[in-house]
Amino acid sequence: MKRFHVHLAVDDLAGNIAFYSKLFGQPPARQKEDYAKWMLEDPRLNFAISSRGHAAGLNHFGMQTDSAAELEDLAALAEDASNGTLLDRGQAACCYAVSEKHWIIDPQGVPWEHFHTMADAETFGTDVAPRPKAGCGPETAARGDTRCCD
Repeated sequence: MKRFHVHLAVDDLAGNIAFYSKLFGQPPARQKEDYAKWMLEDPRLNFAISSRGHAAGLNHFGMQTDSAAELEDLAALAEDASNGTLLDRGQAACCYAVSEKHWIIDPQGVPWEHFHTMADAETFGTDVAPRPKAGCGPETAARGDTRCCD
């Protein structure tokens, strides 16, 4: 079974943790000095926030899978939807977790990740959502020019 994922960049982590804890009726399932994550069951949602220097607002959307087989199914859909521009990260450390993952960018320029988490990590990690570079729009990424994404 899959779980929808939303990651927001925030300016005030403590204020946002207080807000979302009240909104969701529960504290974060995981909290660090620059990150918090809620794992909601109804609806199935992995909602994360971080204060890591990104502009406040949407960082990316995604889908978390419970199995490697589900991740393979999502990879096939993402490959088709992105006209072959899927960015496969393989095993990556990000958001205090070790996951198998891949990324695509939708026609609006919003990054989407699909991932299967295998373990917790002690550090935030280095994998980040790909972003179109200046002068590169979603059309360029859709044509398969991954040089436009960092």
